[in-house]
Amino acid sequence: MGFHDFYRMSSHAVILNEQHQVLLLKATYAGCAWGLPGGGLDQGETVHEALLRECQEELGCNVQIDYLSGIYYHPTVNSHAFIFRCTLPSDQQISLSDEHSEYQWFDFEQLSPVQKIRVEDCLSFEGQVISRSF
Repeated sequence: MGFHDFYRMSSHAVILNEQHQVLLLKATYAGCAWGLPGGGLDQGETVHEALLRECQEELGCNVQIDYLSGIYYHPTVNSHAFIFRCTLPSDQQISLSDEHSEYQWFDFEQLSPVQKIRVEDCLSFEGQVISRSF
């Protein structure tokens, strides 16, 4: 990879409710897709700092990072996504930014194929970070 080549990294949160459903946000950009909370790293940020900032911006909440479960390379966008298991404290109320139009709790079976892999890896975490390429 050349010094001036473009490369992306992002951090995302797997957050469950009491019914073990996964929190997804509906974007107001890029085809209005549903995705895990999180986003791209800013220059100088760690993956942990980016995750906390992104969740604060997108959810209006402070999340607790429990563990990093996986790192996923997506060649179509030349990007690595870092997936973390996170907890939303019970006293936090979700308040979306203008980047997202709604949030919803999804059953595992309702997730896209890529999201299913990421979430399943996260929830079956046994201390070893998974690495995959899609």
